Amino acid sequence: MEGVEKARGGPERRRSFSRSISRSMSRASWSMEDMFASGNHSRRNSHVDEEEEALKWAAIEKLPTYDRLRTSIMQSFVENDQDHAHGYNRGAVHREVDVRKLDLNDRQRFIDRIFKVAEEDNEKFLRKFRDRIDKVGVRLPTVEVRFEHLTVEADCYIGSRALPTLPNAALNIAESALGLLGISLAKRTKLTILKDASGMVKPSRMTLLLGPPSSGKTTLLLALAGKLDPSLKVRGEITYNGYRLKEFVPQKTSAYISQNDVHVGEMTVKETLDFSARCLGVGTRYDLLAELARREKDAGIFPEAELDLFMKATAMEGVKSSLNTDYTLRILGLDVCKDTIVGDDMQRGISGGQKKRVTTGEMIVGPTKTLFMDEISTGLDSSTTFQIVKCLQQIVHLTEATVLMSLLQPAPETFDLFDDIILLSEGQIVYQGPREHILDFFDSCGFRCPERKGTADFLQEVTSKKDQEQYWSERNKPYRYISVSEFASRFKRFHVGMRLENELSVPYDKARGHKAALVFSRYSIPKMELLKACWDKEWLLIKRNSFVYIFKTVQMIIVAFIAATVFLKPKMHTKTEEDGAIFIGALLFSMIHNMFNGFSELSMTIVRLPVFYKQRDLLFHPAWTFTLPTALLKIPISIFESLVWIIMTYYTIGFAPEASRFFKQLLLIFLTQQMAAGLFRLIAGVCRTMIIANTGGALGLLLVFMLGGFIVPREQIPKWWVWGYWVSPMTYGFNAITVNEMFAPRWMNKPATTDNSTRLGVAVLESFNVFPEKNWYWIGTAALLGFAVLFNVLFTFALMYLNREYQLFVQCVT
Repeated sequence: MEGVEKARGGPERRRSFSRSISRSMSRASWSMEDMFASGNHSRRNSHVDEEEEALKWAAIEKLPTYDRLRTSIMQSFVENDQDHAHGYNRGAVHREVDVRKLDLNDRQRFIDRIFKVAEEDNEKFLRKFRDRIDKVGVRLPTVEVRFEHLTVEADCYIGSRALPTLPNAALNIAESALGLLGISLAKRTKLTILKDASGMVKPSRMTLLLGPPSSGKTTLLLALAGKLDPSLKVRGEITYNGYRLKEFVPQKTSAYISQNDVHVGEMTVKETLDFSARCLGVGTRYDLLAELARREKDAGIFPEAELDLFMKATAMEGVKSSLNTDYTLRILGLDVCKDTIVGDDMQRGISGGQKKRVTTGEMIVGPTKTLFMDEISTGLDSSTTFQIVKCLQQIVHLTEATVLMSLLQPAPETFDLFDDIILLSEGQIVYQGPREHILDFFDSCGFRCPERKGTADFLQEVTSKKDQEQYWSERNKPYRYISVSEFASRFKRFHVGMRLENELSVPYDKARGHKAALVFSRYSIPKMELLKACWDKEWLLIKRNSFVYIFKTVQMIIVAFIAATVFLKPKMHTKTEEDGAIFIGALLFSMIHNMFNGFSELSMTIVRLPVFYKQRDLLFHPAWTFTLPTALLKIPISIFESLVWIIMTYYTIGFAPEASRFFKQLLLIFLTQQMAAGLFRLIAGVCRTMIIANTGGALGLLLVFMLGGFIVPREQIPKWWVWGYWVSPMTYGFNAITVNEMFAPRWMNKPATTDNSTRLGVAVLESFNVFPEKNWYWIGTAALLGFAVLFNVLFTFALMYLNREYQLFVQCVT
């Protein structure tokens, strides 16, 4: 690199070189036994390699801070014939690299060399990371999550009113309006999901959330992540490092990993994780790296090349494919399928267990170290689950992360990886504390886990009224059922519960919290970077779905050929009003066909909505960065389709031969396609499902057509419906395309057959109740452009403010 080569020169080179050699000797990786065993040749080669590496580090240290944080040393090994004669055929080569420009092969070689065995090598690498930051006294940001007296309730209808039927939906709407006046008619009951739950999730400790089904585990995880449904009633307090949820952005400070696997089926595993990494950013990694580099420079410490390269490469924003993605793929065991599409119901892709790991990888690839993980082992075998949890345990212990993980039936070896256990039953916390004391607590209550029984299975059954009796250990006393509430009460008197209560009684000292631990901005990277990431993703999906656009073009060609042969030029005359009516029919068919050419946008948008909602709720990107690329990248395709239609039909049918009118009709066809695409996206954004879109959406389209002025003439539309004529985009398109044709000289130079004082073109327009004025072409053009923009803007607002739960209401009403 040019900057490094310049930095090597200067009068201080010799002093820097000697100082570098002495520093490098302190961190030599060869032990004394290896050096003696290798002989003089090995020592000489090792010494030369260290001198070369030390010289490069000295050069890098002289670079400006901005360049220094982007430059590192990559080690590679090459065959050496001279060494081979002495029994050593591999030599180390050190080269300076810009970490932002690592190619695929460099990244893959690095991962293969450093993380051969995911569990073992990951721990070694993280220990090197920990040693590096501890050596200069850098403190990592940590998050302590507390919840005190947390109660979550839901208002539920009783009996048949709970069913999602049309009458019930109508009654719900009416009662919601009456509820504003304080009037309540329906019978409801309060369902308590969580009841007076208090606890603490500490950093650097793996915490397991256990409980039988319907015990409230997901609700607790959602509450701690700040993602609870607003319709639920929540009491109590949740804090991160002493800050309430409204005082920062919990969705960016923590990550909730759902048990539902929702992904874009056309994207590969690596592309999915790369997009997530671009949207989530690098957080405080760059700031940490800058502080670390400054302290190491002051202390005269050279870092290990491989560790330095990894930290710098994962701290750079704006790269399309990050080294952190490759690292995440390796520790999750997804590197074997990284270039395979995720797949969906219609496309074969990766397996269900691999999809579950992709869901986990989407969140841990980001900078967030506070994770709430909901049933991530579903679909995974016990070995894979153990591997993933083991890697997460290493991350927690060595980087001081905060993890609360829910597992339904963990294997004993997986269960033993956790430090703390939270046992939840019937919405109440039965136990929370170190794993080592949980069996002692239940033993004090009179229940003992059999030797061959898994501890996790015992814990989920001991609070059940049906299974509890088999674990009764006090044979000299008759068994009696102990309720969940009594267990919870006894835990408060258990020494672990008393210690927890004492810890919660002392408020968190905000002064000892790291300033970078919490996130106070909604998005991790600038909006333009998010737009660029969404733009690249949309372009990728267009290429993956190229068959759809090829099929649409073929369809356009077929229909254009049929239309051209039906309205063949030799049969088209321009002598009477009846001839003009045939031309109007051809123009109307052209407009209607090009409007329905955008119908594919309806289904393609609906299919992608679940992924969008997930990413929107996780604050990956705002809605407009999704809708803007969707609209803009389809413009070239629409231009091409419009050209195909016009070239095949315009002169074949025999429209006005002037070139200006050819291009004017081309513009109208293009704007009609854009307006229609925006309209179908809006219908998809409001209706949310294909069933609703095909019913409620079709109703809107029928009204647009009926009030467009060509099915029912404008003068015959009832006065109370005439507003529909003016708000229908078809009105303006129809008026503009007919005015463009009928004001051609071949129509305007001939008198009408019924009135010699009226031009033939004007007479045709008046017979269809079209305004016979030239400026209506530009009025219609401007209106179509305005509708195209309006529909896309409304689509954006629909995605911003309508929730997924809203589709149930739409479904009932429709």
